Amino acid sequence: MDWQEIEAFLAVADELHFGRAANRLGLSQARVSQMIKKLERRVGALLFDRTTRRVSLTPIGQRLLADLGPAHQSVLDSIARAQAAGRGINGVLTVGFLGPLAGRVLLDILDTLRSTHPDLEIQLHATEVADPCRPLRDNELDLLLTQLPVTEPGITTGPVVIVEPRVLAVSAQHPLARNSTASLEDLTTDRMLRPAGSPPKQWLDSYQPWATPSGRPIDRGPAVRTFQELMTLIAAGKGICTVAAHNIRYHPRTDVAFIPMPDTPPFEFGLVWRTNGETSRVRAFVEATVRFLDDRGGPAAMATR
Repeated sequence: MDWQEIEAFLAVADELHFGRAANRLGLSQARVSQMIKKLERRVGALLFDRTTRRVSLTPIGQRLLADLGPAHQSVLDSIARAQAAGRGINGVLTVGFLGPLAGRVLLDILDTLRSTHPDLEIQLHATEVADPCRPLRDNELDLLLTQLPVTEPGITTGPVVIVEPRVLAVSAQHPLARNSTASLEDLTTDRMLRPAGSPPKQWLDSYQPWATPSGRPIDRGPAVRTFQELMTLIAAGKGICTVAAHNIRYHPRTDVAFIPMPDTPPFEFGLVWRTNGETSRVRAFVEATVRFLDDRGGPAAMATR
């Protein structure tokens, strides 16, 4: 079989549309149609059922896709590994993460990365809520998966990896704990616990607004450095805080209630790195992250993990 015929078949099988497959391959629709017909003559049977409204795989086409897809990917992976070896992408890459879900997703990204860069060693390090980007600024990390936005000079923002709803964490004894939902206006009922240190203003404002949509000020409470400190102070009734919804699963507590906030924008977590530190290792990790997201339908799908 001709390699272009294989690529044309896989593209049409994926898109189920000759026009979109042609755009993806950078070919004309007529050329893609010709290659599919040539392949069907070689096989001796139709691979696609075509009508004016839809394109679908025939049973023989489905079988060919099941057999050919993994083999095609194996060839691509082999070439990618050879290219990686030729570029010499190896050594150590230090990657930080904020929160348990970010750490879990990084492990999945590593599986994607190892298929093309088996000699690249990844070291993972947790960062704190006090100032997540501090280790990146201090050259302790090469990359960081953290809560966005990050708009600091000298730091590049890459793909959004995780999208998570916000919830309001309050003491189980707090009056709001009996509510099924909370709103931004409810943030005036108590003090908002704040991260210690000096995180960038735009990041902090996104995390914890200073006023409600109606203009009422939101009081700030004690500063915390770690998420465990945050949960302990909330449980003790020292304040409240908005957090990402995955903490309901990763940090369940009987003395803390998590209340959905349907009127608030979600938290986004993405990759960031120093602009002057964009090495071939960093680019390889970012490329693997993009492939990982493509395989799973984008960042929104991460919210259910």
